[in-house]
Amino acid sequence: MVAVSVSRTWCEYKENPLGIDVAHPRFSWRIESDRRGVVQIAYQLQVALEDAEFAEVLWDTGEVHSDQSMHIVYQGPPLEARQGYAYRVRVSDGEGSWSDWSPTATFETGLMEHGAWTAQWISSSETGEGSVPCTMLRKTFAAGGKIKRARIYATSLGLYELRLNGARVGDGLLTPGWTSYHHRLQYQTYDVTPMLLTSSNTIGVLLGDGWYKGELGWEGHRELWGNQRAALMQLHIVYEDGNEQVIRTDGSWKTATGPILMSELYHGETYDARLEKEGWDRAGYDDSSWLPVVEIKHRKDILVAQENHPTRVMNELKPIGLFQTPVGDTVLDMGQNMVGWMHFKVRGQAGDIVKLQHFEVLDADGNVYTANLRKAQQRITYICRGEGEEQYEPHFTFQGFRYVKVEACPGEVRMEDFTGKVIHSAMELTGQFECSDPLINQLQHNIVWGQKGNFVDVPTDCPQRDERLGWTGDAQVFIRTASFNMNVAPFFTKWMRDLAADQLPDGGVPFVIPQVENNIPMHSATGWGDAAVICPWTIYMCYGDGRILEEQYPSMKAWINYIRSQGDNEYLWNTGFHFGDWLALDAKDGSYLGATSNDFVATAFYAYSTSLLVKAAEVLHKPEDAAHYRELHNHILKHFRQEFVTPNGRLSEATQTAYILSLAFDLLEESDRPRAARTLAQYLEVQTFPPKPEKEYALRTGFLGTPYLCHALSQNGYHDIACKLVLRTEYPSWLYPVNKGATTIWEHWDGLKEDDTFWSADMNSFNHYAYGAIGDWLYQVLA
Repeated sequence: MVAVSVSRTWCEYKENPLGIDVAHPRFSWRIESDRRGVVQIAYQLQVALEDAEFAEVLWDTGEVHSDQSMHIVYQGPPLEARQGYAYRVRVSDGEGSWSDWSPTATFETGLMEHGAWTAQWISSSETGEGSVPCTMLRKTFAAGGKIKRARIYATSLGLYELRLNGARVGDGLLTPGWTSYHHRLQYQTYDVTPMLLTSSNTIGVLLGDGWYKGELGWEGHRELWGNQRAALMQLHIVYEDGNEQVIRTDGSWKTATGPILMSELYHGETYDARLEKEGWDRAGYDDSSWLPVVEIKHRKDILVAQENHPTRVMNELKPIGLFQTPVGDTVLDMGQNMVGWMHFKVRGQAGDIVKLQHFEVLDADGNVYTANLRKAQQRITYICRGEGEEQYEPHFTFQGFRYVKVEACPGEVRMEDFTGKVIHSAMELTGQFECSDPLINQLQHNIVWGQKGNFVDVPTDCPQRDERLGWTGDAQVFIRTASFNMNVAPFFTKWMRDLAADQLPDGGVPFVIPQVENNIPMHSATGWGDAAVICPWTIYMCYGDGRILEEQYPSMKAWINYIRSQGDNEYLWNTGFHFGDWLALDAKDGSYLGATSNDFVATAFYAYSTSLLVKAAEVLHKPEDAAHYRELHNHILKHFRQEFVTPNGRLSEATQTAYILSLAFDLLEESDRPRAARTLAQYLEVQTFPPKPEKEYALRTGFLGTPYLCHALSQNGYHDIACKLVLRTEYPSWLYPVNKGATTIWEHWDGLKEDDTFWSADMNSFNHYAYGAIGDWLYQVLA
């Protein structure tokens, strides 16, 4: 290895991105050396047209004396739409020489402007209430001449799958993803150059309901954003002679339905292989019985290029067991609570059925348990074509499960015929944690798999029941842990833009993003709405991303101003509905709300988010704002102490979470911190009779107290207790689920009780990442 080299490069967090709509993209790189302690002291970055091979450089930074290797902003001539660019970088470590140029990397712009969309939205004349068969669209066209480059730009109302000349286009799933559909709709870009023929070609599009039109939320509502699936697509073919041909969706396309009779996110998919239209996505297919499409009116000014990493198949798992339950059900065990679906092979007669139901856990007797799925069916039904071996996996649904009940299957059920396809947003693993304790290592495994299963285009609360919504509170408590494990910056950039889009005119923040209005009319709970401030600040801290901080700054301010406008005291938040320390163990019987009062928790988060807003204003060089919100923060602290702290430094709330938040958010006078930390330690003690020789400690915290618990202890002289809490194996603890066989994080500390009965059927997810926030302490403190 040379003294120093550039080993990897990124543009907008991605390697060689295709179809970006960023006018001033940012470049980042990583250096390597055969010596220790090498630091970059200068760099040079060049950008050229992709075909020019730097013979003509569009933009050259020259030699810049800086150690910055993240987010170098393009400042050259304006970028053109649908144009490929190349870039390279070299660095100096101050030892008198420069590295070689990095390998050439590329990026390509998308359509850039809304006016570039000349295609029309097209749909079928589908009718009927509830889920109807998925839509098929097709168009045949001729290409003429030698093709230099071909790109498809596509999106849909609902979900789409794109096909060209008999093959699937791209590997992205659940496209175009879930956004605030009234404000923002992503489109994807595909390089189809090698897929085109110089003769006749056929494009096919499958459309499903997805989040846009399908059932969403636990009240059974449908069509929350629209009542009609539609596709929008442009294929741009550039020939070697410079001519260009554009194939677009318009009234000349044709439509039909096919084998996908039902496909719903919660309920699964029904597929009748006897209804397959063989060759429908190839030239030469007889579509004379197909109907003409209808053009519909829908906005195009909301279209944005893909922002996050697409959802893809990221792992494959084989079953580890096949068994009969005590009541006689046939069940496959995947060995891991996963999110995705089953791919299977089957041989049967025409009309034979394969029926699979997916679920997370077995009951105390070892039988199938589906009550915690609530109304979600998670069922796949496949009707055989009857022609030798058939293979199938679903299109517009996903399941959360460890076990699969085989309700029907022709012939013998064989493990080798089934493969679990694990899907999640295609984020690169960036951090690892391992230690000498196998239980802690399993905890880390569970944290990562909880992140995989709940980062399916948006940060969801659970992937199995009739919910799967982008709860803001869950996202903000876990974002720091998530940022260590994976590159989540593009993922949260997209989601935070949706948060800003869905934010109410008065600054309030919906409980879930994207907002699901019909299901959750209420908004703006403490610790949930604070995602508007905590998430962009965390991404800035973890990735040095000043742009997302600047983008979200108006949203951050609006949230703080919203809180300030509540109630009759602008420095306390003592009004409105709050989830509080959700699911804390000190809650009253029958309640989900922890014992710490809403007034206390809300004012604590008000102070914390305001302090982060001050820091953001300083980073963004807004001194007037910084001074204004610093004064506000000081007033909040003063009133918090008057309201909740006695003259002797005791809190008015005798709960673990009250002391945790007071310490973690720096809400106390410095002289009161030692007593508060000592009291927290006392509250964590397990009282036994007779007393044991060595003290035991246990938490009673919920969603808002738990993430800060060990940090508050370690930062205030009680690191030993923090370690004991994490190493505790008895209920309640992080390792109790591990010892009960958990492979992901649970929603409840006792989702599965010690006698193997269940906490509850109405809200008991076994893949729910919030308590996985302990990962942040493992990485930042313990490691």
